[in-house]
Amino acid sequence: MLPPSAPVPARWAPARHRQRVAWPRVCHLNKLDKLLVKIWTGCQDGAVWSRCSWALKVCLLGALVVLVGGCLGGGHASGKPAPQTIPVGQSTQTVDSGESTRTFHLYRPQGLTGAAPLVVMLHGGYGNGAQAERSYHWDAEADNGHFLVAYPDGLNRAWNAGTCCGVPQQRNVDDVGFITAMVAAIGQGIAIDPARIYVTGMSNGAMMALRLGCQTDTFAAIAPVAGTLLTDCSRAQPTSVLQIHGTADDRVPYDGGPGKAATADGTPRVDGPSVPSVNATWRSIDACAPPTSNAAGDVTTETAGCANGRTVELISVAGAGHQWPGGTRSPAVEKLAGLPPPSTALDATDTIWQFFTQNHR
Repeated sequence: MLPPSAPVPARWAPARHRQRVAWPRVCHLNKLDKLLVKIWTGCQDGAVWSRCSWALKVCLLGALVVLVGGCLGGGHASGKPAPQTIPVGQSTQTVDSGESTRTFHLYRPQGLTGAAPLVVMLHGGYGNGAQAERSYHWDAEADNGHFLVAYPDGLNRAWNAGTCCGVPQQRNVDDVGFITAMVAAIGQGIAIDPARIYVTGMSNGAMMALRLGCQTDTFAAIAPVAGTLLTDCSRAQPTSVLQIHGTADDRVPYDGGPGKAATADGTPRVDGPSVPSVNATWRSIDACAPPTSNAAGDVTTETAGCANGRTVELISVAGAGHQWPGGTRSPAVEKLAGLPPPSTALDATDTIWQFFTQNHR
């Protein structure tokens, strides 16, 4: 549910005016950064944590030195609500969170009437909101489904999902506070249905989606793709869950344990439980019946009906690696990072939206 009176300012800027306003502590993207984002459209956690990491760090070192000082912070949002409404189409906004001003992108399709559903799409490591918007086709899905999509930007292109990832994890950035503040700010600019707020994410973004499911009651359903659970979930409120994961993922292994990518000292960047065990955790939280299984080609779906009409589902894609099934290809990144192309056995975006439509508070 939306907080009843969350004091969070949002500043709305239409897509045709996407210049960054010089608000205090806003992370500004220079021309080099924008060029790299465009080139590295498909760059995900698993890719960057290995070969992408080396290349991007060399290119972005100078920029990061400037950005780090002004882009970190924790705590929760503060300030007064802004009176502006959200424009139709793509736009970029900011919201104050702790001592930082955080950015996010929003897509509002034509013809929304009444309180609309909201989907939060969390990018993978070294991605950003604009990259996620280009790569995963959520804007087109929103046109058909008549809902809003938010694409927040992680600080230093990562999320604090528990024991991963990057600077946000190292400095314990309050990304839970940021995302919940962002949802509240959007609700002040346009009517959203508090019973139909959802979150999905890729890789590090999937881990963050799982953390939000464990530590907030904002979301009616969560849908992590290529991620695992890396945070405490002992106080989670029941919520519907759809996991999508490739069985050949070597960055966030399907069977759990350390992933292929490692830090400079050799420590695995991701070392978590298996995907089936995370699904079992949520079946326990949601008081589910034993799952039933159905296979169609490379896609196996396990579905469990749960208390109060909730659902916990696991879709396993045989042979798929660390990519968003059905996402946009990036051959240069695939070659450099040693990643396979996204699986075409499943359209993850459409599958997730269909799951969301069947689950609400």
